[in-house]
Amino acid sequence: MHSIDAIFKPRSIAVIGATPRPGSIGRQILNNLFAYEFNGKIFPVNPHHEYIHSTKAYASVEDIPDEVDLAIVVVPAAGVLEAVEQCGRKGVKGLVIISAGFKETGPEGAKREDAMMETVRRYGMRLIGPNCMGVLDATPGVRMNATFSPGVPPAGSISFMSQSGALGVAILLAVERLRLGLAYFASVGNKADVSGNDLLEYWENDPHTNIITMYLESFGNPRRFTELSQRISRRKPIIVVKSGTSAAGARAASSHTGSLAGREAASDALIRQCGVLRVTSIEEMIHLLQGFTGTVMPKGNRLCILTNAGGPAIMAADAADGHGLAMATLSESTKQKIRALLSAEASVENPVDMIASAGPDHYEKVLELVLADPGVDVAVTIFVPPLIVDPLEVMRRITRVARAGGKTVLSVLMAEESYYERIPREVPEPVPYYRYPEDAVKVAEQMNTYRLWRERPAGQTPVFKVDTARARKIVEARRVTGGGYLSPDDTQALLDAYGFPTVRQVVVPVNGDVVAAAKKISFPVVLKVVGEKIVHKSDVGGVIVGIENADALAKARRVMEASLKEAGVLGDASGLLVQEMVEPGRNGAQQEVILGMADDPRFGPLLMFGMGGRYVEILRDVVFRVLPMTDIDAKEMVRGIRAYPLLEGVRGEPRVDIEFIEELILRLAQLVREVDGIAELDFNPVIVTPERKHCRVVDARVRVSGE
Repeated sequence: MHSIDAIFKPRSIAVIGATPRPGSIGRQILNNLFAYEFNGKIFPVNPHHEYIHSTKAYASVEDIPDEVDLAIVVVPAAGVLEAVEQCGRKGVKGLVIISAGFKETGPEGAKREDAMMETVRRYGMRLIGPNCMGVLDATPGVRMNATFSPGVPPAGSISFMSQSGALGVAILLAVERLRLGLAYFASVGNKADVSGNDLLEYWENDPHTNIITMYLESFGNPRRFTELSQRISRRKPIIVVKSGTSAAGARAASSHTGSLAGREAASDALIRQCGVLRVTSIEEMIHLLQGFTGTVMPKGNRLCILTNAGGPAIMAADAADGHGLAMATLSESTKQKIRALLSAEASVENPVDMIASAGPDHYEKVLELVLADPGVDVAVTIFVPPLIVDPLEVMRRITRVARAGGKTVLSVLMAEESYYERIPREVPEPVPYYRYPEDAVKVAEQMNTYRLWRERPAGQTPVFKVDTARARKIVEARRVTGGGYLSPDDTQALLDAYGFPTVRQVVVPVNGDVVAAAKKISFPVVLKVVGEKIVHKSDVGGVIVGIENADALAKARRVMEASLKEAGVLGDASGLLVQEMVEPGRNGAQQEVILGMADDPRFGPLLMFGMGGRYVEILRDVVFRVLPMTDIDAKEMVRGIRAYPLLEGVRGEPRVDIEFIEELILRLAQLVREVDGIAELDFNPVIVTPERKHCRVVDARVRVSGE
C-alpha cells in the first residue's frame, strides 16, 4: 500500500467544516461526494449541526465511532491546527487542507504551516494542500469527488495535477465539456507535503492512468523530476503547462552564459531532456489531451490533408512546414482512385481539395483511400460546412473511418459555435476536433515529437581520462580565498586537466614586456586585456588579432591602452595576454562556437552551446541542457541551434568536426559534474575547423564560488 492511498483510496471520509449553508465550500464538497457516489462512508463534522445533507453530523472527528481514513478540512486557518491534531489522535492517515491562510500569505502564515506540518509528521499522516481545491479519484472502486468544482468529469485515463485551484476548476469544466475523462485530479496548493513528484511516482504504475498532465508554477525538486519523468515518459505521455515564462531571469551574471540563462532556460532544458511535452496554455493542453485520448499514436511524420476548402488547407500545410512533419506523397494508385470519386475541379494532390460540394460520402470514401496509402502516417481532415451539409454527419463518417483505419486522424471543423457543444453529445467517441487548422497540426507535431522520444535511444555518458585531482586543487585554492575568476594561467591549467585543446599564451603585467612574451610563442599573435570586470573585451578595444611582428605588437599595445582608457576600464586591467593565432582549417573554413555553464541554485549546472563570438548575446542562438548529459543529449544540442547548417558546411565550405564539438560538450559536463565550486564559465570563442588538430578554445573565463 502506497502512503498516498490514504488520500486517493479512502474507505471513509470526514468533511471537517461541512455546512448546509448554500454557496459555501463545505457544502459544495459534501454535495460532490454524494453526487459522485463515493464508494465508502461520509461523515460531516460541524459542532453546530446535528444533521447535514440528511446525514448525521459530529461535533469533532474524534466523536466519529468508525475509523476515518481521510479528512477534508474546510475551516478558517486559525482552526486548522487543532483539527489536524484531532485527526492525528483519531488515527486519520490522509488530509486534504482546503483552507487558505498559510505560507501564501506571508511570514505569519508560513509559521502556521510549519506548525501544521510538525503535527502531520508526528502522526505519520500525508497531506495535500493547504490552500487547494481538493482531490478526485474517478476509478470504479472509489468514485470520490472531494473538490468544490461545479464540474463533474467522466471517468477516464487522464491524471491531472494543478498548483492553481482556479485553473483546476477551469480544467475540470473543460474536461467535462469535451467528455475526455479523468482517472485522478489533485489540486496541491502550497505543496506542504505531497508534491508533483510524489504524484508522478504514484501514477507511474497506476493501471488507470495512461496520460499525466501537470500545471506547474515551480519545480520543487528538479533533479527528482528529471529522474522520474525520464523513466515514466517512455510509457506514458507527460504534458506540462509551466507558467512564469514572461520575465528574464534576475541573475546578476558576469558571463555570457549567465546572462543568456534566464530563469526559464533551466526549466525548458530539463523538460526537453525528460521527454515531457511542454505547452504554453491550458487550451493547448486540452487540444493535446484530445489527440492522445481520441486517436492512435502516429507511426511516422508523413501528413496528408483532406479538405473542402483551399485556404484552410494552405494554412495547415504552412503550419506543418519546418515543425517535424512532412507532406505525404500519395501513390499514383491512390490518386487514381480518389480522382474517380471527385469532380474534375478537385485536386488529388496533397492537400487533397475535394472542393465545397464534398459531402459525408466524399469524406468517408476519400479518407478510407488516404489512410490505406502506405505513404501516409497522419491525416488531418478540414471541413468548412456549406448550408446544405450536416457537419455532424461528416464528423460521424470521419470518426467511423478513423476507427477502422488504424492511423492518426485529427479533424478541423470550422462551423457555427453550437456544433462544438453538440459533437460530444451526438457523435459517439468522436475523433479529436479543432476549430482551426493550426491547432490540429500543432497536435500532430507534438504527438510526433512524443513518438520520436519513445524511439530515441537512452544514450550513454562517456567518461574521459582526465586529471580530476589537479582540477579540484585549482578550484579549491580559489574558493578558500573567497572565490572569483581564475587567473589565465589557472584557467588554462584547468582546461588542460580535462583535455580541452587550448592555445599557447603568456600573461604579463599591464606594463610588462609583451614582445618578450611573443617571442616565447612566435608570431603571429593576438593581444588581449586581462581583467575580472572586463567581460566584453572586444567592446572596449581589448582584443587585437593578426599581429605579425614586434613593431606591430608595440603599436597594438599603445592602441589598446588608449581604447581602454577611453572606455574607462584601464584601471580594471590586471594584465595583458599574448596568445598564438589559431591557424584556419582546410580551405580556410572555421566557425566560432561557445560552450558555457551557469550553476542554477535549483537545477544545478546548466550547460550551454551555441554560435560564439562577440555577437553571442545579440544573436542568442544557443541551447541549454541540465545534468546528467548523454552522448545523445550532446548530439541534440549541436543540432538544436539555428545556425547548425553552417557547421555542416554551406556554399562549398567543408563540414567542421562536429563530433569533436560533441566531445567537448561531454568533457564540459564531466568537468562540472566532478569538480565542485564552479559557479559559471565561458569558452568563447571555441574555434572549430574540419581538422581536429586546428580546433582550439581561444578564450575562457571560469568563476569560482566562495566557500
